[in-house]
Amino acid sequence: MATTSDIKKGMCIEMNHDTFIVVEFQHVKPGKGNAFVRTKIRSLISGKVLDHTFPAGHKVDDVRIERRQYQFLYEQEERLNFMNQDTYEQIDISREMLDGVEFLKEGEICDVIFHAVKEIPLAVMMPQHVTLKVVYIEPGLKGDTATNTLTPAELETGAKIRVPLFIKQGDLIRINTETSEYMERVKA
Repeated sequence: MATTSDIKKGMCIEMNHDTFIVVEFQHVKPGKGNAFVRTKIRSLISGKVLDHTFPAGHKVDDVRIERRQYQFLYEQEERLNFMNQDTYEQIDISREMLDGVEFLKEGEICDVIFHAVKEIPLAVMMPQHVTLKVVYIEPGLKGDTATNTLTPAELETGAKIRVPLFIKQGDLIRINTETSEYMERVKA
């Protein structure tokens, strides 16, 4: 049993017969009244994101979890197949359990969060940054380079993002999977 002072990003809690992962949290101490913790939690069963406020000192049922590294192998009918790097055991996971799935390519290493007692997968965590190749980019207009103009680009996984005009087809770029934004061009 944990309290609200133990809440942190990535923590799993059980509440209302569901398991949630903490996406964001903020401890608030107003000038008047009692302190509280404002959270944004995502259901690991339905995938819904909820805003929930806990009073300070409130007890929460934390879930003991284990993070294990798995390699993404392939996708088949909305199911993603992963392989454990140590035991070569394969598991298939629903596409909804993964944020940033549009940036997932074969061979990518992800952290799979397991319920330590029930031994069931709860969520898949993408790496924070991935490097992908640009397969198509809209041509830029002459003279647009003076400002921070962005142009649509399609990546090798089929994802579409906006990138600066100096990016060319075939370039490798690094993407932040949490914000789905371009970070930098990678030298090959």
